[in-house]
Amino acid sequence: MARQTTGRAGRVRNDEVDATDARLLLALAESPRASVLALAERLGLSRNTVQARLAGLDARGVLGSFERRIDPTALGYPLTAFVTVQLVQRRLAEVAAALADVPEVVEVLGISGQTDLLVQLVARDADDLYRIAGQLLGIDGVERTSTSMVMRRLVRHRLAPLLERIADRSSGRDAGPPAES
Repeated sequence: MARQTTGRAGRVRNDEVDATDARLLLALAESPRASVLALAERLGLSRNTVQARLAGLDARGVLGSFERRIDPTALGYPLTAFVTVQLVQRRLAEVAAALADVPEVVEVLGISGQTDLLVQLVARDADDLYRIAGQLLGIDGVERTSTSMVMRRLVRHRLAPLLERIADRSSGRDAGPPAES
């Protein structure tokens, strides 16, 4: 079911991407530098419609940071690792703030299970990873860490299959689970 929120002036808005938005996002994923006019022509939409939809997607936070497209290897950080962190629960905010201060920390997720956080980080080499892992373990409130180094990326970050599923629903080629009523 589509998540609805109340926006300004009490209007209810749907935060889910519709089929037209999905087609627009697929086109952007394939040609990130395409102009609004080029996108409009490709999708058979008016320039104003594309501009308004892009503004709406941006305002709703659908369009993420450009940083996600930058390869850390090009910055001198070819090694990726994931660190699970067990922490003192009442120190979560402090630990999160300290992790945000570590430049090599790419992302931190709160997770369920035996550990509390999943930290993605990058390093220059194994010695650098050792240094960073020690830095994480030295944060007040961190009780235990476990580090796993990425040996090979088998499936890159992708959303195109989900966007294609949404776009296909409008054309009657529903490839996914039915939408809830």
